Amino acid sequence: MDSASDIRQQRIEKINKLLNSGVLSYAYSFDRTHLAQDILDNIDPAKQPEVTVAVGGRMMSVRLMGKASFAHIMDQSGRIQIYVKKDTIGEKAYDVFRLLDIGDLIGVKGKVFVTRTGEKTIVVEELVLLAKTLRPLPIVKEKVEGDEKILFDQFADKELRYRQRYVDLLVNPDVKDVFIKRSHLVSFLRSFLENKGYLEVETPVLQPLYGGALARPFVTHHNTLDMTLYLRIADELYLKRLIVGGFEGVFEISKDFRNEGMDRDHNPEFTMLELYVAFKDYVFMMDLVEEMIGGVCREIFNRTELPFHDRIINFRTPWKRLTYLDAIKQETGLDFEDSSDEEMASAAKKLQLDIEAEAGRGKIVDEIFSRFVEPKLWDPTFIIDFPLELSPLAKKHRSKPGLTERFELFVAGMEICNAFSELNDPLDQRERFEEQARQRSAGDEEAMLLDEDYLRAMEYGMPPTAGLGIGIDRLVMLLTNSPSIRDVILFPTMRPEK
Repeated sequence: MDSASDIRQQRIEKINKLLNSGVLSYAYSFDRTHLAQDILDNIDPAKQPEVTVAVGGRMMSVRLMGKASFAHIMDQSGRIQIYVKKDTIGEKAYDVFRLLDIGDLIGVKGKVFVTRTGEKTIVVEELVLLAKTLRPLPIVKEKVEGDEKILFDQFADKELRYRQRYVDLLVNPDVKDVFIKRSHLVSFLRSFLENKGYLEVETPVLQPLYGGALARPFVTHHNTLDMTLYLRIADELYLKRLIVGGFEGVFEISKDFRNEGMDRDHNPEFTMLELYVAFKDYVFMMDLVEEMIGGVCREIFNRTELPFHDRIINFRTPWKRLTYLDAIKQETGLDFEDSSDEEMASAAKKLQLDIEAEAGRGKIVDEIFSRFVEPKLWDPTFIIDFPLELSPLAKKHRSKPGLTERFELFVAGMEICNAFSELNDPLDQRERFEEQARQRSAGDEEAMLLDEDYLRAMEYGMPPTAGLGIGIDRLVMLLTNSPSIRDVILFPTMRPEK
């Protein structure tokens, strides 16, 4: 078998042959009249025998038969067969066709007919080479029938697929379908929120102070201003400034960045939807999330029961609602409602959790929840009323001391949404920022920074507000049965190639 470098050199020689014949291997444009699927669905050769079509795409199979040949070309809509006859397109054009390889991009014009086997086919009257490929498509196996080569998808190596997404999309049609659905999902969310009267806005990616989440940032430097800047870890504090400024419903669909570990649920660059609505609370936001994600299931996927891994997720509403501490009690038998720090540390030790001696009650209860509760939350479940220590931006619960009005939506063991009745008391917010600063001094690199400008904005008065963040990538994972976040990000972060 020829090596990749040998094949590349052979194709360069073909380009030179074409050039010597006056044929460009890389065209400037091609005027298409139809996509492949348009022809298959809408043109009846018996009723429209004189209709001429122009189709452009990638050649995916070829069957050479002397003075006449068949091939299939693929565009974004699908594949269609073409029939190339020397007597019809002329000797020079047929010689060009015989120099083509699987993967080359071509444009054809001609009329449509149906073969004896019932396949709609374009009789090529004109053929144009649009782009000659230097690299073969990554086909480990080809089925050969006569002179025809039929592709088999063997581009399955995960790392290669993520690095060379352009090839992955070419040979794995299901991959392209995931990203089409992702686009439709984002469009639905945007339209849903706009129809509610909420305004889409843009906030800074480069921030002098990062905040809105517990995470480590990426750090950069602005030369002209000679100042350190951070890639945002969340949009929250800027969006809530807009609520202070008089907007009563704002949202942003944006890229956020967190300098943290990578696994099937985490990528350093990810997409978030954040929404803030004035005069509402977290109960309102739970109802809105049910309506919005339920709508995605029905409108984009046409059902509310969807496969994920080897199980079914039932998105039919209403969804279960369970308090944070009750969920822990249900899975471990431990009741932390009135426990002291010492009792919680002792319980963690009995559960054989590796927690630092100086960890506070928030870290302890969070580790217990992550280990024993999260993996059990399969169908959509709202976990509500989080401990105060875990929620520095959420409003204290109106009737439960030590808790906040916060919920997270879990599906298939993953957090999908995080939402609060937003803290709008500037004095309380300052105290919590100061507590975060103490945790940071004690070594917690993910603790929040104290943002004086945000506190100043709050002191002008922020109305009661409901806030929401949805991880778009994880939502797409669940709804498209994709096992890794890298499967739903076109160009995920990767280690450098060796």
